[in-house]
Amino acid sequence: MKKLHRTKLIHEGQYIAEVDVELIETEDEWSPCLSVEDAYKMDDVRELLIQGNIKSASQLSKVYTMIPVAM
Repeated sequence: MKKLHRTKLIHEGQYIAEVDVELIETEDEWSPCLSVEDAYKMDDVRELLIQGNIKSASQLSKVYTMIPVAM
């Protein structure tokens, strides 16, 4: 079993969050997969972004605001 550190992006509304997770790589066909804790962490960040609670989301991830570029 090998653990890989990755950053996953979550996009909600005008925000993007970078969530650091650990992928677990094994020899089976479901590999690589997230740990249960990391999956809940990503769910929590998404829910906090939906609620507009950026302060709490920032404690679990790096949060950015997207600004549209005029054409």
